[in-house]
Amino acid sequence: MNKNLITFSIVTILFSNSIFAQLPVVPLASQKTLLQSNDPKLAANKKLVYDCWREILEGGHLELVDKYLAETYMQHNPTVATGKKGFVELFSKFAKPQPIVDTIKATVVAIVAEGDLVVISFAAKLPEPTDSTKTYTTTWSDMFRIENGKLAEHWDGAQKMKN
Repeated sequence: MNKNLITFSIVTILFSNSIFAQLPVVPLASQKTLLQSNDPKLAANKKLVYDCWREILEGGHLELVDKYLAETYMQHNPTVATGKKGFVELFSKFAKPQPIVDTIKATVVAIVAEGDLVVISFAAKLPEPTDSTKTYTTTWSDMFRIENGKLAEHWDGAQKMKN
């Protein structure tokens, strides 16, 4: 192998964090704008997910579960039991009702709807694994299937964790 190629490869590997530095994750638009759609059905589906997030997940109002979750709600997150009962059991461990606000508190990057699916993505700031004095941003997404005006199914990128 060519000596220059070896040197270039080593330098590239050593400095790859700065060469391939990530751009910060920022919202694509305001939350109000993200809820808009030319299709009224898609706009309604986005608003359903948005309101559920504000009122139940951030607001802690588990008494509203019947308003948002279908009787046959299916959960694909490996840390949450499927069904409304599993949802309530998990979130009742840490949900404390608080005033419901007009916008989602977390940084919403995008809300996309197609057919009966809605994907909502968020920015997350995490500590840099190699230097705890620094942070980086990444995204998290949740996808919901809407059926008869309620959340019928949920997917996200969660992984099983040790207890």
